[in-house]
Amino acid sequence: MIRLGLCCIFKSEPIKFRRTTAKYLLSLGQRGRAAFLADLCRHNADALYRALQFCAANGIGAFRINSQILPVKTHPEAGYDLDRLPGGDRIVERFKTCGAFSRENGIRTTFHPDQFLVLSSPKADVVRRSVADLEYHAMVAGWVNADAINIHGGGAYGDKATALRRLAAVIEGLDRDIRDRLTLENDDRVYTPADLVPVCRQTGVPLVYDIHHHRCLPDGNSVERTTEAALSTWNREPLFHISSPLNNKTGPCRPHHDFIDPRDFPDCWRDLDFTLEVEAKAKELAVLQLKRDLNLL
Repeated sequence: MIRLGLCCIFKSEPIKFRRTTAKYLLSLGQRGRAAFLADLCRHNADALYRALQFCAANGIGAFRINSQILPVKTHPEAGYDLDRLPGGDRIVERFKTCGAFSRENGIRTTFHPDQFLVLSSPKADVVRRSVADLEYHAMVAGWVNADAINIHGGGAYGDKATALRRLAAVIEGLDRDIRDRLTLENDDRVYTPADLVPVCRQTGVPLVYDIHHHRCLPDGNSVERTTEAALSTWNREPLFHISSPLNNKTGPCRPHHDFIDPRDFPDCWRDLDFTLEVEAKAKELAVLQLKRDLNLL
């Protein structure tokens, strides 16, 4: 079974997640800040429930939850504990209701933290803040039944081999509730699948194979060989990414197209059982179109 996944937000559906900034929060008084955050987090919990309902009603088998579902949660000055906000316990229960709904309806939930989360950094403070952000993600993942917290390898810092050793060492020191959900994804600038597979095998952290990134940053291995290598790192349902370039493969690789060109879906994936997150600007419209193109209706 191929489970298609919707990433974070909607193009046409009236389901919106709210965000804020540390600067705005710090401009509020303590009581006003708490009330504002409680209202925002409650809204996002309700929006997540509606997003999962949409997925269930439309045969979308996975939903990537925006990392800012609790905005600015780990900021050193504007961060907050949900249980100290007005009605915080009820907000947590609402998130847990989302987790129950996802289990009951067979919807996989995942996270993909922002790229400032870097475990391979040579700077201890960057790693410390990154681990704190992973702790936040793992906490919410427990509420919402998410089994993947997907990150990139980070920078090479002039010495890729040393950076990869740092990455592996930090992963091996993570708490079990983080490590059991953590995944690594090949990117389009620094780390190829061939770079990351040895780290995945050493640490037991699976590889999320992004086929578009592999086109942008090839490593000499075929899609078929890389697919086999990625699958070998998983002890649960594999998770891959697909996107199509905006510039028809002749211009810059990075911008995503509104939709997925079905020719970008490899034949060797046809008979796999896996989750495929659709990274396309048309969001739910792109997922539903790809379902039609692949005859997954």
